[in-house]
Amino acid sequence: MAAGAGLLRALGLAALLLPAVPRGPPGGAERRCFCQVTGHIDDCTCDVETIDAFNNYKLFPRLNELLESDYFRYYKVNLKKPCPFWNDNSHCGIRDCAVKPCPTDEVPNGIRSASYKYSEEASNHAEECEEANRLGAVDESLSKETQRAMLQWTRHDDSSDSFCEADDIHSPDAEYVDLLLNPERYTGYKGPDAWKIWNSIYEENCFKPQNVKRPLASGRGDDGGHMFYKWLKGVCIEKRAFYKLISGLHASINIHLSARYLLQDTWSEKKWGPNVTEFQQRFDEVLTRGEGPRRLKNLYFLYLIELRALSKVLPFFDRPGFQLYTGNKSHDAEIKNLLLEILHLAKSFPLHFDENSFFAGNKKEAAKLKEEFRLHFKNITRIMDCVGCFKCRLWGKLQTQGLGTVLKILFSENLIGKIPESGPSYGFQLTRQEIVALFNAFGRVSTSVRELENFRNILRNMQ
Repeated sequence: MAAGAGLLRALGLAALLLPAVPRGPPGGAERRCFCQVTGHIDDCTCDVETIDAFNNYKLFPRLNELLESDYFRYYKVNLKKPCPFWNDNSHCGIRDCAVKPCPTDEVPNGIRSASYKYSEEASNHAEECEEANRLGAVDESLSKETQRAMLQWTRHDDSSDSFCEADDIHSPDAEYVDLLLNPERYTGYKGPDAWKIWNSIYEENCFKPQNVKRPLASGRGDDGGHMFYKWLKGVCIEKRAFYKLISGLHASINIHLSARYLLQDTWSEKKWGPNVTEFQQRFDEVLTRGEGPRRLKNLYFLYLIELRALSKVLPFFDRPGFQLYTGNKSHDAEIKNLLLEILHLAKSFPLHFDENSFFAGNKKEAAKLKEEFRLHFKNITRIMDCVGCFKCRLWGKLQTQGLGTVLKILFSENLIGKIPESGPSYGFQLTRQEIVALFNAFGRVSTSVRELENFRNILRNMQ
């Protein structure tokens, strides 16, 4: 049998190879995933229902519109950096993880004059290009007009320290990627290689002692997470928050992969959509021995932290002299107005997370803990260069840089408060890379919360 036919058969039988999902009365599947995902979120005053209503009907539609604009759709990234932690150059062997850039003439022109918009013809070219590409491929081709515009954009950047191991954007290996042509979705990247990435993050960077067993950790005795959650409850709020942020990010990524799953792959059509079985394997209370609902609660915690950062950073963007520069003045002004609308909306949220409890108490100890916090997270951003699937690496790097920017904002409140209404912001600065990562990362979390409503409705109607 040809390799292609074998792959199609494998994809077609994927659901049959997964462990059986328990059946029950109508609505039972929904309760097993969501019955505990309600009410107040630990270490917060907010509840799940308030977030759902605020995100799904107010913020999500506006944020999606923002992320489709020229300024936010292009992200510069170096996908060729070697893994700094282990000698493993084996990239994902699945064809859907391979990188095959689209020919330039099949990529829609990025930035044109004010009269050019993404025409129907250009959109068709983009779809054809994505159709021909492999699932994990990263389209790194941009038009000459876009490349020239990018050089102008960098002149409007500031620079500062961050919580991330940032790519050298001047490296010849760093290239702009159109995020709309490279959506985050299922690529087939899983198994030992993917497990190694997350295991390194959880075991070596989340402040956890080696003798504390992580729930469901492969190859270990499982006590139902009793020792782990006893340890987690006893640590300081900063370390507990760190773990919950990483767990929430992990949950968010798993939701994206379940929501945009390759359901059909034939010579004539690729069909993407929600894979309920895949979602249940990751979040069903029974199948995950209670871990699934905890993961979803951590997603909401992550949402609150990132939303809080957006509300805090408003003064930086609200300055008259600040612009989201692409060279198209009228469009840039429209996008800035939309950005400010989103930030004011974020500020209006009634039950924000209170970060004032972070790094309080003894100043010397607090400073030491803050530096540990920063270095641990920076290490996680470096682990992203070990991800074997290039599309997964792209979105992993973007989302960790976005979360790193969130932490930078929350820990710079005093500097943000001193930003002058006009003139440069010398105390607190964000580069274009950080801005693009910040809003796209929050866009991913916002999308995850929105997708949960879709999965909830599907599961509610399952027999």
